[in-house]
Amino acid sequence: MDSGAKKILDNLKSRKYEPVYVLQGEETYYIDLISNYIESNVLTDAERGFNQVIVYGKDVTVSAILTHARRFPMMAERQVVIVKEAQDIVDLQKEEGAKMLLDYLKRPVPSTLLVLCHMHKSFDKRKELGKKIEQLTESATFKKPKDNELGNFIQEYVAGREFTMDDRAKQVLAEYVGNDLNRLANEIDKVIINTPRGQSITADLVMAHVGISKEYNIFELHKALIRKDHLQANKIVNYFEANTKRNPVIPMVAFLYSFFSKALIASSSPDRSDSGIATLLKINRYFATDYSVALRYYSGKQIVTTLSLLKQTDLKLKGVDSGDASEGQILRELVLRMML
Repeated sequence: MDSGAKKILDNLKSRKYEPVYVLQGEETYYIDLISNYIESNVLTDAERGFNQVIVYGKDVTVSAILTHARRFPMMAERQVVIVKEAQDIVDLQKEEGAKMLLDYLKRPVPSTLLVLCHMHKSFDKRKELGKKIEQLTESATFKKPKDNELGNFIQEYVAGREFTMDDRAKQVLAEYVGNDLNRLANEIDKVIINTPRGQSITADLVMAHVGISKEYNIFELHKALIRKDHLQANKIVNYFEANTKRNPVIPMVAFLYSFFSKALIASSSPDRSDSGIATLLKINRYFATDYSVALRYYSGKQIVTTLSLLKQTDLKLKGVDSGDASEGQILRELVLRMML
């Protein structure tokens, strides 16, 4: 778990409250996790009716939010005011609105928990309000996790639900879903619902319940490409070409570009063992095997050529110099040229 999120949640669970929380950044999973915990746990059911207000930024001004925040709780020790999508507060970007909020942050009402969920981005630190946020509030900024951090997130999330998952299953999830933690959590929940208690989650279970064809998917294409297995690669391309709506090509190209970019870094390493590559790329040793395999079939020069092909393919898929070629035809051309 993100260290900032853990600190805030640990304090909340110990009932150590702050008057203002600012949750911001491009990764919204932890913003939702913390705000949902506050919404469900700070007040009792009986207290919430009069003492909990939830508003959306686009519907309110700073003045309206502060009117709620300056009220005193009714028959309770505290009240909660949660502003979701706070980045859309009507006058937050105006000097007057920012000044009003800053004045409140300097002198908040101790019996109020004001929670600002500033989604997808952070307060501008070039402005006075942005500069003072960390000093005056309990704040945390959440960034999108790096690829090598996804395995730990999956492991922790699965363990928290009292299940286990093998390394291959984690790899499939991480590579198929990417670093959108909300979507990743939803897909894991989907798999867990369909897995008997006590059974370890395998890659086959993930593919079955996340909607990935077991034989024809980006992972199998990737495996065929790094081994230059022409027959298998063509089988998968035939399947994709007939099912492009269910298998959009742009995400495949992005996935392959990410892999070969890391493979290029690994190609310069004097230690091409799984452990050496894992250390260099800061990834789990299990995931390093694919890079070891790729480096047996692709020289550094061939990897550079492959990256150039992937860039050209991405442009074609976006309509640049593609002519009348379909997504499936563009993918077929890419695979043929990569296999040369």
